Amino acid sequence: MLIKEFRVTLPLTVEEYQIGQLFSVAEASMNETGGGEGVEVRRNEPFDNVPLLGGKYTKGQYTYKVYHLQSKVPAIIRKIAPKGSLELHEEAWNAYPYCKTVLTNPDYMKQNFLISIETMHCQDEGDQENVHELTPEQVKSREIVRIDIADSPSLSGDYKESEDPSKFKSTKTGRGPLEPGKWQKNTKPIMTAYKLVRCEFKWFGLQTLVESNIQKTEKRIFHVFHRQLFCWIDRWHGMTMKDIRALEEKVAKELEEQRKAGPVRGAKFDE
Repeated sequence: MLIKEFRVTLPLTVEEYQIGQLFSVAEASMNETGGGEGVEVRRNEPFDNVPLLGGKYTKGQYTYKVYHLQSKVPAIIRKIAPKGSLELHEEAWNAYPYCKTVLTNPDYMKQNFLISIETMHCQDEGDQENVHELTPEQVKSREIVRIDIADSPSLSGDYKESEDPSKFKSTKTGRGPLEPGKWQKNTKPIMTAYKLVRCEFKWFGLQTLVESNIQKTEKRIFHVFHRQLFCWIDRWHGMTMKDIRALEEKVAKELEEQRKAGPVRGAKFDE
């Protein structure tokens, strides 16, 4: 099992990020859905009495989604996976500022595939050593990866000038543009999303390759998503949680209609 902790620092308050993240998830879901693929929202409801991070967090919002991903997985997986098996089931417990997301493939890989993402959101520059309260052994095997949203994406196809923090300036907040590698030193507010990713793919001969590919993909997703989140700030800044819940309800209905019609949308894995 590979364990990496991605630290994404942003020029936001932790309270602002909560709204921005939920808005951006809804927006990104729309951009990735169409032609029989994309996001299907099955449940979105409050939860209680679920112990998270050793029982420190117990209630929040639960979502259950299914990702239909035929063209959005690595070519090596498409070649070996039976038709209809390329679905990821996502359960998420959002007990903000702590969140836990678990991705599985119950119909095919069953217990042999797991991606777990635990995120802690802190009002700091990303310098806390162990926010996820890992054991000494886990800390030893964990790799820390810092993500600068002002850096250009690793793949040219992921780049959009309108979603480039190094060029964007918010009219509502006055924040930006962000200079790569330097903006963190003199920016207020500043916060970090500590995203601990564990992935496991038990398939003889492919485990190391696929687990490495999964971590690489998660880094790409986190980088692109948070660039969008910041550059969309003028669209979500000032929204309330009531606004967000209404948006999520509206988007869930639109996703179901959009998934059944139109072309395949969004990012695909390279061959």
